[in-house]
Amino acid sequence: MKVNELFFSIQGESSSMGLPTVFVRFTGCNLRCSYCDTTYAYFEGKRMTPEEVFARIEAYGVRRVCLTGGEPLIQPRDELQKLLNLLGSDQYEVSIETDGSVDIDRIRLRPRQRFILDVKVPSSQMHLYMDFDNLRRIVPERDEVKFVVGTEEDYEWSKEIIDRYDIRPEKGYSLLFSPVFGVLEPRKLAEWILRDRLNARLQVQLHKFIWDPATRGV
Repeated sequence: MKVNELFFSIQGESSSMGLPTVFVRFTGCNLRCSYCDTTYAYFEGKRMTPEEVFARIEAYGVRRVCLTGGEPLIQPRDELQKLLNLLGSDQYEVSIETDGSVDIDRIRLRPRQRFILDVKVPSSQMHLYMDFDNLRRIVPERDEVKFVVGTEEDYEWSKEIIDRYDIRPEKGYSLLFSPVFGVLEPRKLAEWILRDRLNARLQVQLHKFIWDPATRGV
């Protein structure tokens, strides 16, 4: 597997926002989102074995891990599964951030492991590459579904997807809405959510408010 960076920071997104977390950012992505803030992960990185990655994680002494990218699910399947098995053996809490274009069933999750499924909206220019069957593969009460929106059109489109695939919080699904940083004001997104009584969590990429938005390794 190829790793772009491995670091310890505060989780800026998802239901774990604000909690100390070890991040493993993998190299490579099969999409090119218009608002991507980690383009440096497209190619930069070094080869590591699952055992080497696990040893680096273990050295931090923190039991919360986020596998991100790039796109983690395009790493060699057997190596990614081995890393998840190593993390599962010690009951780490693990989130896997995936862009939604790769079949999530290609790997098997262990207890306390979950997907953060990023549904690409129209302004990302990647929505046509989504594997929407993933919205039928996610597990209620375990996985989270994220929409990063840049316009009101993105927001309305996202609500249509929620209705079409019936991924409602009332059925145990966790919905996350995030504004594209520097494009959509968080207040505007908050107003739309309140206006529509949408049962979703607003997130604002907390790490970009703590550190300079361009800072790596945080």
